[in-house]
Amino acid sequence: MDNDIIKSLPHVSSSPHFRSNLTTRREMLDVIIAMIPITLWGTFHFGFYSLLVVIATVITAVASEYLYERLMHLPITIGDLSAVVTGMILSLNMPPSIPVWVPMIGAVFAIVVVKQLYGGLGQNFINPAIAGRCFLHISFAGLMNNFSCANIGFDAMTGATPLAAIRAGTPYSYWDLFIGNTPGTIGEVSILCLLIGISYMIARNIITPRIPVTYIATFAIFMFIAGGFDFNYLILELLSGSIVFGACFMANDYVTSPVTHGGQVVYAVFLGVMTGVIRTFSPSAEGVSYAILFGNLLVPIIERYTIPTPFGKRGNKKV
Repeated sequence: MDNDIIKSLPHVSSSPHFRSNLTTRREMLDVIIAMIPITLWGTFHFGFYSLLVVIATVITAVASEYLYERLMHLPITIGDLSAVVTGMILSLNMPPSIPVWVPMIGAVFAIVVVKQLYGGLGQNFINPAIAGRCFLHISFAGLMNNFSCANIGFDAMTGATPLAAIRAGTPYSYWDLFIGNTPGTIGEVSILCLLIGISYMIARNIITPRIPVTYIATFAIFMFIAGGFDFNYLILELLSGSIVFGACFMANDYVTSPVTHGGQVVYAVFLGVMTGVIRTFSPSAEGVSYAILFGNLLVPIIERYTIPTPFGKRGNKKV
C-alpha cells in the first residue's frame, strides 16, 4: 500500500474497542440495590438489631479501607462502593443475634488482610466477604452457630435452622422456606427476596445467569442422587441454607470468578459438587462459603485450561 494512503488512514488504537458508561461504582451500587430486599426482610423478620449488625459491619468495612489507604499513602477508593458491598455481604451472612463486634472484626479482616494487603480491588485472589465469614466461623464457632434472636411481636424466636432440621428429620414447609419464615442468617432465609435481587442484577446486565444457574443445577443433581432420588429432600435442600444467596451474590464476584465462558461453567459445576459433598459427608450442614473459597483458589487453573485459542494459533490451514 502506498505510504501516502497509509498516512491518510485514521489512527486506531489496539483492541479491545469497547466503550461503556458502566463504572465500578455503578456496578457496586446495583449490587447494593439488589441486596436491599433481603436486608429489609431480615430487619422485619429478625428485628431491628439485625439492621444494626448490617450498618455497623458496613461502616467498619468502609472505615478500614479508608484508614489503611490513608496510612499507606494510597489513593482513597471508598467512593467505588466495593467496601460497602463487602460489608453488606458479610453482615447478611451473620446470625441475627451475633454480638455486633464479631462481624466488625470480620470486616477488618476482610478489607485489610484479604483485600488491601493483596493490592486492593481487582487484586484479591479470594472473595473478601467469604474469607471474613470463614475466619469468623473458625474463631467464634459458638456465636456463629447461635440462631436464636429477638423478633417483632415476640419475646424470642429459637429453633434449628432448616438444614439442621432436615438432618433431624423435621424440616420446615416449602412456603416458610420460600418466604423466609425460618431461622438462619440475616440475608439467606427469604428465597423470594433473593430472586428479586438476582433478577434485578440480570436485568441491569451486572451478572449473567451462567454461574448461578449452573451452580444451583449441579447442586440439585448431586443432592437428588445423594438423597436417594427423593424429590422432597431435593426441594428442601434447595430452599434451605445459603445456596441461593451464595449463587446470587458470592459466586459471581468479578475478581475471583473466571472470565471465560467455559471457565465459568467449570467453576460453577465445581461449586455445586463441592457444596453437595460438604453438606452430605461433613459434620457441617452448610457448605456454600467453603465451596466458593476453594473454587476461588482454583480459578487461575480453570482459566488456564479454558482460555480460548487465539485466532490463527496452532490452527490448521484450510484450503
